[in-house]
Amino acid sequence: MRNHIRARRTERGWTQADLAERLDVSRQTVNALETGRYDPSLPLAFRLARLFGQSIEQLFIEDEETPHVAD
Repeated sequence: MRNHIRARRTERGWTQADLAERLDVSRQTVNALETGRYDPSLPLAFRLARLFGQSIEQLFIEDEETPHVAD
């Protein structure tokens, strides 16, 4: 899943370590999130969205290959 985490972080002048501390995760987790190697849990996605003042939909971009669930 692609995201805007790195852009939002750098806009604020934060390092990966700064963001990790605010989220109570490791710097390696922040790096994995930013590079798309790791999709966050729902609670972590909500914490990120709140921290950056955005909705989850604004912060994360659904990959086109992601299957859609029918209603």
